[in-house]
Amino acid sequence: MAKDTNPPVNENIYKVTRRIKKTEQTIYNALRSIHDDSLFVSEIRHLWRELPLLANLRCGLWYSSDFDGTCYFKSTDGHNGNWSFNTGRLNLHVGMLVAERGGCFIVDATRKGKRFPDAMSKTIPIWTCVLNRAIADYRTLHAQEMLHSSTEQTGNGHLGNDSKGGKTGNSEGENDWDCSLHLPVWISHVEKGNIESRIQGWVESLKSTVVDLESLAKTLKKPLRPLWISQNSVIWLNELPELDEWPFTPIILVSASRPSIFTQRYTDADFSWSYIPGAADDEESWARGLTPALFWKHHLEVLEGGPTTCNAKVAEIVERDRVYRTQRGIHASQVRVKSGGFRSEISQSVDRERTQHETALESRIRNGLAEGDERAFRAEGEPTLEPWFIRKAPVNLKGFHWIGNTGLAVGNEDCGEFLSFLLV
Repeated sequence: MAKDTNPPVNENIYKVTRRIKKTEQTIYNALRSIHDDSLFVSEIRHLWRELPLLANLRCGLWYSSDFDGTCYFKSTDGHNGNWSFNTGRLNLHVGMLVAERGGCFIVDATRKGKRFPDAMSKTIPIWTCVLNRAIADYRTLHAQEMLHSSTEQTGNGHLGNDSKGGKTGNSEGENDWDCSLHLPVWISHVEKGNIESRIQGWVESLKSTVVDLESLAKTLKKPLRPLWISQNSVIWLNELPELDEWPFTPIILVSASRPSIFTQRYTDADFSWSYIPGAADDEESWARGLTPALFWKHHLEVLEGGPTTCNAKVAEIVERDRVYRTQRGIHASQVRVKSGGFRSEISQSVDRERTQHETALESRIRNGLAEGDERAFRAEGEPTLEPWFIRKAPVNLKGFHWIGNTGLAVGNEDCGEFLSFLLV
């Protein structure tokens, strides 16, 4: 009798969907998708090369190797019904940077099939509106001081005008200071109204904090305004405006990924792979300890071997970085990696590095003794089962123990001081 290969009739469709999705969420697909999206980010960045490029932590940090800084705007502060201006994440360094440089790019991505994450569609627009209104209030309150500052900058008794005729820097020009809430067109009027009703309360909350609005108000020449660019955006290169032509300071929000609710399969000369929108999101679930810095340092060797060697290569890179940091006393996160055929190769590599390190330490000890170091070492030939450098160490180093084959050890403060002496 032929065996029935059809799936059970009562199998949950959600379980089937999750199982199919899991097969596509490989680390190679994620890294290849990130690399593909990074080309778009680089292309957009070169439209206004003078503007700094910022990554919105943590997802955005994966999409370029050439960021000028970071920021932290949370999508949860823009979720419908949960809108917020968080005074614990003011990102004032971003305000000062765009005031000095005339704008900036902010890079982020989302997995949820949307063109932009909520951090870009609502959290950052709320932030720009609140800052604009707080600065406008400050300028009104300190009108004479702002007038004197503007007079010194222009060198005459009149105020400086921007390229669109808007006055800046005094109470007469405050009517030209845009304090409107600018949201993308897909946000409903109802939601926009609910957000606008809360703006003034957030402005008062900002002014009640110990924030240096004076420096920002004196440096920022034009009000902040968000602009949105995604891979679906159409940009006419022959009509790009110059930065000084805009009547505002642009915060250009770049959504790195292509929005898609279906799996897209691509094939190049060597391998095929599935595109994952917002692949860098939730890195703990897929990155296996790999960081953006490590990826961009080794991205060619990680990707060139294709999906069959990607897992092993990533594990090897992460392990080498962990050993490097551990040997130098630098904090290194511990990552649990599933065992596989590549484990023996990694272990051998780690053992080789440890042997080289121990040889260097032993040579250091011998050199120290030859130079007349009078530390109380135990006799070299004394039989003992303790590790080699504990046999040669002072009595107060006892209690130093390796943790299995991990390359890590535990001990008291004296152990650390002795090993630091050897490594100097």
